[in-house]
Amino acid sequence: MDVTALDQQARKILRGNDRGGYTVPTDGLYPYQWNWDSAFAAWGFAQFDVERAWAELETLVSGQWSNGMIPHILFHKPDPGYFPGPDVWGTEGKGPVLSSGITQPPVAATFALATHEADPEAGLPRLRALYPKLRDWHRWFMTWRCEDGMIFVTHPWEAGRDNCPDWDTAMAAIDPVGVGEYTRRDTSHVDPAMRPTKEDYDRYIWLVQRGKRLGWDDAAMADDMPFKVADPTMTFILLRACRDLGRMADLLGEDRAEIDGWIDRLTEGAGRLRNGKGVFDAINLNTGAHSGHLSCASYLCWYAGIESEDMLACLDKAFEDTPYTIPSHAFGTEEFNPKRYWRGPIWGILNTLTGIGLAEMGHEDRAARLRRATADLIAEHGFAEYFDPLTGEPAGGGTFTWTAAIWLAWASPSAGGA
Repeated sequence: MDVTALDQQARKILRGNDRGGYTVPTDGLYPYQWNWDSAFAAWGFAQFDVERAWAELETLVSGQWSNGMIPHILFHKPDPGYFPGPDVWGTEGKGPVLSSGITQPPVAATFALATHEADPEAGLPRLRALYPKLRDWHRWFMTWRCEDGMIFVTHPWEAGRDNCPDWDTAMAAIDPVGVGEYTRRDTSHVDPAMRPTKEDYDRYIWLVQRGKRLGWDDAAMADDMPFKVADPTMTFILLRACRDLGRMADLLGEDRAEIDGWIDRLTEGAGRLRNGKGVFDAINLNTGAHSGHLSCASYLCWYAGIESEDMLACLDKAFEDTPYTIPSHAFGTEEFNPKRYWRGPIWGILNTLTGIGLAEMGHEDRAARLRRATADLIAEHGFAEYFDPLTGEPAGGGTFTWTAAIWLAWASPSAGGA
């Protein structure tokens, strides 16, 4: 492994995907600024260009809506080759930047804190300016996306795990009548066998059309939600982000009482995501049923500060089940597909968050094993969007921003690591 060359390549990818204050996930397939991709990018930039890292985060929050929500896509520049674009979302007037109408996992607070730690003296005023925007975003989650302490999603894209089996039952209950004709662009960039199916996409677009019809009004959309699924990704990531937001409040001399209340609610809610087998999974809140699926999101418990012996046993088995770990859906299940997006492939970003959590909770050996495995995967197969857990073959987009970022900040032997 030529660590120096890989570090240089990762920095080159971040620079190459820079569009002036924000990065795209990769050229072509994703031509805009994506929310959690951008926060990972900031963490990567913070390893060698702290000023650029702050600019990434500041551009992200520049699209915040008046209700506090930070959208999952910001359409800074027109790109008619992308679908669904701003005309499909219909969010004009909702925020200062044309955007989608949903959000994404709120990792930004955690990486803002990490960026501050890269240069605390220079970063303090930047952190002070970001803090109220991040606090308002978290408050929006707790107001509009929290039920019994669990954070739910209203669209599969909101969780970032678009087509994972956790959503199958809830998605099947949607009849995408009237969705009309449309032309996907993703399958012109990537093998369709690696992407969500047309049946999935019809429902994705139907949900977007519903939001547009309701004017993306939180209260109107909360009435009789057709897709309402409590999600371990969102719950664990927001819980961790609130802990880090509390640390920010301490640094800045702000009152953290409200944040501590959120932490207590989310900690209690996270326990409800544990199914009868001790696995954290999604819950369809319209039926009350657990999905019953073990996914890469299940392992985010340690990142949120929640211990689980059952999940440690699952992780040990995952290391033995596939040559590469952690698959996004458990190997050996009916739904497992090693190449189709979130139904089996490995995602370096989820490995990273899991590894950080393991190390913080005292499971250093497992954290180190996961970090080495992720580093080897990238070194052998490149900076791809995701990877086949059976062969390591790169899949999805190439020269991917967040894979380069996690290499620089965590996976590379030259990085500080977890």
